[in-house]
Amino acid sequence: MTPRLALIVGAGNGLSASLARLFARQNVPVALASRTPDRLAALCGETGAASFACEAAEPEEVAGLFDAVVASLGEPDVVIYNASARARGPIGSLVPEDVARAIAVSAYGGFLVGQQAARLMVAKGAGTILFTGASASVKGYPQSAAFAMGKFALRGLAQSMARELAPQGVHVGHVVIDGAIRNPGRSEPAEAPDSMLDPDAIAATYWHLISQDRSAWTWEIEVRPWVERF
Repeated sequence: MTPRLALIVGAGNGLSASLARLFARQNVPVALASRTPDRLAALCGETGAASFACEAAEPEEVAGLFDAVVASLGEPDVVIYNASARARGPIGSLVPEDVARAIAVSAYGGFLVGQQAARLMVAKGAGTILFTGASASVKGYPQSAAFAMGKFALRGLAQSMARELAPQGVHVGHVVIDGAIRNPGRSEPAEAPDSMLDPDAIAATYWHLISQDRSAWTWEIEVRPWVERF
């Protein structure tokens, strides 16, 4: 069944833009949520998407986002959480407030958005909730403890929600993006062609998850450049 409305939280000009364009090509209306929705004006003009302001780590703002989307566009039957935050540096030098912020955006915001989406979808017995993961979802890197903590937690949230909500008709998926994504102004160095992921190709993987038959739902999938050494 073709979705009637998709909501992307944590929208920007990379993967989220590719997702918005894909939904537009499939004639699926799109709502884009960001802390800085003014930056989405060009994308909204291109895709016909509606933009909303939202701080994903604030419960009142997330609840208000869903109220606003439902009131103006209807209930989303696809919700994608694409927000994250980092606090890089040696473990001994990290600022606790920065770490708390990174975990709040990467994981707690995912919970808030997932909770609101689940309440709508369980009531009608259908829907898809997708969470954007990263290499850090499954392996921690030096000087990246805060990002790893947030992404590990988001993965646990997705797994728990998938097992709880699948029997109620709601598909929950977690996409591990194991590598850097090409974005406007950011491409592979000449000496390393194909070392970054094409956001349009990633978006096609999201569409595959959205389109899966309930008899064979995927809760997690990894995407990575073919040149990566396993």
